[in-house]
Formats: sequence, structure tokens, C-alpha cells
Amino acid sequence: MTNDYPRFVESIKVKTGIDLSLYKEEQMKRRLTSFFQKKGFKNFNELYKELDCNSHVLNEFLDRMTINVTEFYRNYKRWEVLQNKILPTLICENSKPKIWSAACSTGEEPYTIAMVLNQFMPYSQIAITASDIDGNAIMKAKRGVFSERSLNEVPNEIRKKYFTRNGEFYKISDEIKQTVIFNKHNLLADKFDQMFDLIICRNVLIYFTEEAKSIIYKKFSDALRPGGVLFVGSTEQIFHPQTYGLETEETFFYRKK
Repeated sequence: MTNDYPRFVESIKVKTGIDLSLYKEEQMKRRLTSFFQKKGFKNFNELYKELDCNSHVLNEFLDRMTINVTEFYRNYKRWEVLQNKILPTLICENSKPKIWSAACSTGEEPYTIAMVLNQFMPYSQIAITASDIDGNAIMKAKRGVFSERSLNEVPNEIRKKYFTRNGEFYKISDEIKQTVIFNKHNLLADKFDQMFDLIICRNVLIYFTEEAKSIIYKKFSDALRPGGVLFVGSTEQIFHPQTYGLETEETFFYRKK
């Protein structure tokens, strides 16, 4: 294992604005060491020299750095809680809820939210903001074409209503696509919009340090309206939500006081 990682972290922060020190070091180091070895480089210094002058390799690096493993209705029981217990209250308070899918990867999550919301309201009332640090993931999300693996947990009636099959791939309906606006966003470096009714950020913060997670949870809390809800992943339970002005609504759902 090379010992030039700290200098690499500083150089990447200057070049891209991404602070790798806020990710768990062992996991990130292992992922990126595998990357530069496959590229034929001996250390992080050689990798950075190539990243600095080769935009193609830089984009490959950013893909490797981010984690784009996702699927529709991931952990299906949690989505049932959202549909049956959380959303009815939020919609009662705001008939056109303001929703953000943070770190949305290739789009399965925000499109799932749109499909769930369509059980309550017409497409015209659904407006979801979705963001990710990875520009390539956003491009894939906008295309709206997914492998069958991504649809493993999608109920058959939902699959028939919102997807068109084309060979081994499924295309999501244009009506659902039009309810989501995608943009590039860095959770640690960029400002958050305000007064969200619902923020969904799942299976992402497990890759961050405790310090970074604390910063992001505080920013999420500040971005929610009073009574708004944060929905996190099944490995990301917040053990002291009151620290961030939140209270547990259901497991993995936290309401702003």
C-alpha cells in the first residue's frame, strides 16, 4: 500500500472540490488502489499526474470514487411505511410536497418516489429534485433505461404501469421522467435548498466518517421545514436524532421538531 495518499487527497480537493478525507479512509483507499493498479500505475502520485491531464481518466476515477449501487423500491418494506404512514401526513400538510432525493445515483430512488406519489396525486402535482455528485450517474438517470436487476423489488402491477420492456432493459414512462429534475450536487461542499417536506438519502452516508455524517445530518435538518421528514437507509439509523433537532417518527424516518 502506498503512503502518498494524504498528498493525493489534498490534490483532488484542489482540483475537484471533493474532500476524500471525509470518506472512510480504508474503504476509499482500497477502492482507488484497485483502480490505479488496473490502470497500470504504481502509486497515487502517478494516478494524479494522469488525472490532471486526462479528462477521460478523471471521469473514470470519479465513477470509481462514488458508489452507484441502487435499485427501485430498495428495502421494499420501508417504502410501504413511506406510502402508508409518512406521505399521507405530509400531503395533508402540503398538497404539493417539496421533495429531494439526495445522492440519487442513477435515478432509481427519485423515480420510485414519483411512482409512490402517483398513488396520491396526478403527475402534474409531482415535482422532485434529485441530485448526485457523479455527472455520469445523472446522465444515466435522465435516460431512464434500466436493467432487469434494478427492478427486482418492483411489484408486477407497478412494472406494467410505469415501464416498457425493450429486450433486456426497461424504460421508465415519460410521465414519471418529467416529474424529476436532476442536478449535480456535493453534499459536503454545496449549499442545500430549504423548506423540504421530505428528504430521502439512503445507503450513502455509511461511506462517510462520523464527522462528515454529523455535518450532513445537521444540513439536512436545516433544509427541512418544521414537521418535514428525513428518510435514511437501513444501515444508517440515527441514534441521537435530537442532536440535529429531529425525532424518530418510524424506524429510519426522522421528523424535524
